[in-house]
Amino acid sequence: MNIRSRSLMGIACLALATLSASAAADGDPEGRSAKPSHSAAQHRNAPMTTAAQKPGSSGVKLRYRLDAVPQVGRATPIVLEFDRVTESDGATVRLSADRGLTLQGNTTLTLPKGKRTTATVVVVSDGEGLAYLNVFITQGGASSAISVPVQTGTAAPALKSTGEIKPTPGGDSIITMPVK
Repeated sequence: MNIRSRSLMGIACLALATLSASAAADGDPEGRSAKPSHSAAQHRNAPMTTAAQKPGSSGVKLRYRLDAVPQVGRATPIVLEFDRVTESDGATVRLSADRGLTLQGNTTLTLPKGKRTTATVVVVSDGEGLAYLNVFITQGGASSAISVPVQTGTAAPALKSTGEIKPTPGGDSIITMPVK
């Protein structure tokens, strides 16, 4: 090998090492560990999810997180954080749970003006599947409805079909739906 081929070989090795390092530098060392961990402490440190706000809503900002992995028959704490209460009377919150989810504790909250309020709500899943904790916020005559998803287990929600599948002359299948 001459000097020129050695330097080209060195550059090629350097480029390969640089590309490999950037591919592994995602900042998530846990993502490559062999031992998965789903402790409650990880959930408590998980970032809050900000609920979408629609035009004409109450204006109260809601952020939430689940503090445990939902399991059938076990309590799952859900942390709700409310902000941007501007009315002098404050805001009110009403909570309800979908079928398949039992809400424990108070179902109403009062939010003071100008303060960030955090509340922990406990729900218990009655079975596997997707259910929602519904949060209704009212401030100054305007309302918001936010649904917090609670996925228990891996069972996917099933849609109920109200029609029947029929083949077309071209061989395609269609679902005929009754008119209501």
